[in-house]
Amino acid sequence: MTTARPFPPAFLFGAATAAYQIEGAAHEDGRTDSIWDVFSRVPGAVVNADNGDVACDHYHRYRDDVALMKDLGLQTYRFSTSWARVRPDGGPVNAKGIDFYSRLVDELLEKNILPWLTLYHWDLPQALEDKGGWTNRDTAYLFNDYALSVHDALGDRVKNWTTLNEPWCSSFLSYIGGEHAPGRQDPAAGLAAGHHLLLGHGLAVQSLRERDASLGLGITLNLTVADPVDANDPGDLDAVRRIDGQFNRFFLDPIFRGAYPADLLEDVAGLGFDEVVQPGDLDIISAPIDALGVNYYHGELVSAHPSAQPMTTVAPSPRPKRSPFPAADGVHWHLRDLPLTAMNWEVQPEGLTRLLQRVHSEYTDPAGVKLYVTENGAAYDDVVGEDGLVHDADRTEFLELHLSAILDAIELGVPVHGYFYWSLMDNYEWAWGYDKRFGIVRVDYDTLERSPKDSARAYARIISGRTL
Repeated sequence: MTTARPFPPAFLFGAATAAYQIEGAAHEDGRTDSIWDVFSRVPGAVVNADNGDVACDHYHRYRDDVALMKDLGLQTYRFSTSWARVRPDGGPVNAKGIDFYSRLVDELLEKNILPWLTLYHWDLPQALEDKGGWTNRDTAYLFNDYALSVHDALGDRVKNWTTLNEPWCSSFLSYIGGEHAPGRQDPAAGLAAGHHLLLGHGLAVQSLRERDASLGLGITLNLTVADPVDANDPGDLDAVRRIDGQFNRFFLDPIFRGAYPADLLEDVAGLGFDEVVQPGDLDIISAPIDALGVNYYHGELVSAHPSAQPMTTVAPSPRPKRSPFPAADGVHWHLRDLPLTAMNWEVQPEGLTRLLQRVHSEYTDPAGVKLYVTENGAAYDDVVGEDGLVHDADRTEFLELHLSAILDAIELGVPVHGYFYWSLMDNYEWAWGYDKRFGIVRVDYDTLERSPKDSARAYARIISGRTL
């Protein structure tokens, strides 16, 4: 008989979403285009030419969605505010736009659900992209203004603030790989975007800290565990070093150590990055934070040698693009003998344990920063049964395996403070449109009806019992 494994008393259970992926109401109440509204209409950019105009219609159904969260027993809900809704075109505050989030926060608090706010989940106003987007240093300062506008309206009720979600995606994947909005393919632009995102983060942390020292301030990074195919092959080890540098350390080191890694700077020499980083920037970027969110879906098995397997990218893509790494020529991805999700991502829970150990020992513990898993989830090809329900045993197993991996980390001395499943509901999954379903709640895209899957019921039982 398996012994039940309890979670720490203060451990938070939640779920996460993002504004563009669920809200809809794309042009209602003053909202104007974000880069995703424009990019989703570029021929071939998104599977089936989908867009987020309606998404899950959360903008009109938020009360029902919060009631659903309450029924599942969620203690906290991580959502993002839309810059294009709050300050359309990067201009003045839109009262109707910010009022939506005020009503959402009130609804959450009424149901005793802790609001966990993310300021930027990739929906830059298109008008700012037209001026260079994140390659333009001014965007970092405009982000700070936007952050303060959101705080003006919600700071009296929201105490947990995340500046950016996955800046690797909104810089490297978006400005180098071209797979995400705005769809550019320029290594120098991607590096500049990455730095300016971090600068915007630091500026917002400083400003919000000045406003209210009691706020919990942090950032969410998508991090990976990079392993060599052959630990004795110097080329494979160098592939690991480069991927770790450009996926993990490009973001972790400036935030926690106030410097970019020296080996990474050598990797990208000649791309003009030394001209992007100005005196004083790293002091701003390394402003102390209270929380680090880790998003983890799978690790990377890399080599200097091609794989015999028919695999050209880490994940499926609607159209082939250049590597999203500015200096990853000669790095090849391989697959292990592991189960795959519908994204062709490996199910690798032990990688989460190792990642949390590494981040804690090298970054968060020395800085006294709390560690959370802010996204973790899986897309599968769900089938609605004759009973009208989704019996998603694979997703339930994924959830339990990764919660077990977190408990393993906790038992090894890593104080993980919470977990947010991605995602609360099926939604608009960026370049994959509505084809990939990550939710523990099914959304019928014809009727927009919500129905909890078996995985939601399993999660509710874990939350209720606080054991695995």
